[in-house]
Amino acid sequence: MLAVVMSPADANQMGNVHGGVIMKLVDTVGGVVAIRHAGRVAVTASIDRLDFLSPVHVGDLVILKASLNFVGKTSMEVGVRVECENVLTGVTRHTATAYLTFVALDSNGKPVPVPPLILETDEDRRRWYEAGLRRACRLEEKTKEK
Repeated sequence: MLAVVMSPADANQMGNVHGGVIMKLVDTVGGVVAIRHAGRVAVTASIDRLDFLSPVHVGDLVILKASLNFVGKTSMEVGVRVECENVLTGVTRHTATAYLTFVALDSNGKPVPVPPLILETDEDRRRWYEAGLRRACRLEEKTKEK
């Protein structure tokens, strides 16, 4: 989890936080989850989806919650839920959801195997299943591109 208060430097002309600022935070928190699981450097391979659901304003507290959803041989899918809280009113909104793929690297920058993900709860199994479906779609799209 990561929480950050948004400042005027994060805003566009409308007073909303730039989507790129949110994207950077999503990538940062997702990367931490991947690195902690892999026990080594992991880099962003793709952002499968990033859906913005509502704006974030200057002064809002942005709260990012990340979970490891799926582990392949060298890659990992991390899901990130972004919420923002108006710190004056306490009202919290779901503002974005993202799915990212990270790849673990050795000291030479080559992909290396990662530990398996231990599924303990029904929620873990649901995330694994849904991430597997997304992975299959990503792989199918890759073959179409060639």
